[in-house]
Amino acid sequence: MKRSTILLLLIFPIIGFTASCSNQVKARQPVSYRFDHGRTAMLKNGIAYAPRKAPPAVKRAIAAGNRLQGKPYKWGGGHARHNDSGYDCSGTTSYVLREAGLLKGSLTSKGFFNYGKKGYGKWITVYVRNGHVFMTVAGLRLDTGGSRNSTGPRWKTSTRQGKGHVARRPAGL
Repeated sequence: MKRSTILLLLIFPIIGFTASCSNQVKARQPVSYRFDHGRTAMLKNGIAYAPRKAPPAVKRAIAAGNRLQGKPYKWGGGHARHNDSGYDCSGTTSYVLREAGLLKGSLTSKGFFNYGKKGYGKWITVYVRNGHVFMTVAGLRLDTGGSRNSTGPRWKTSTRQGKGHVARRPAGL
């Protein structure tokens, strides 16, 4: 094989990855929760409650997120088994989106760079960067990180930096 062909084969994946990242909506603002009656989920004693007029998929996503509360962080959790003993960041996000009917199968954090549509959703937004993914559902953040006491998937009202992440959303939501 020619040296120039080998060089192109080595460089092409880098060019492709760079091009796909540049076609993303970069999150620049912190991800903050502020309750807005009828538009955002309410959190009480660790359980999220969907707004009454939220679409059915959003209500299913919130119910799925509630089922994960109290589960521990488990690297690779939620990928090999849908109902697992613990979940990592991408396993958590995959579980919630599958249960809401918005994803088939499971994605790694890197796989979420191509999920759905680019940009912020009205009801659901997935925030992805190399090595981590989290989401907001009706304004409430579901995350396995972003706080000192994180031990697994939890609903969180604390602010998390969005910088370094790109925003993706399910079509129509």
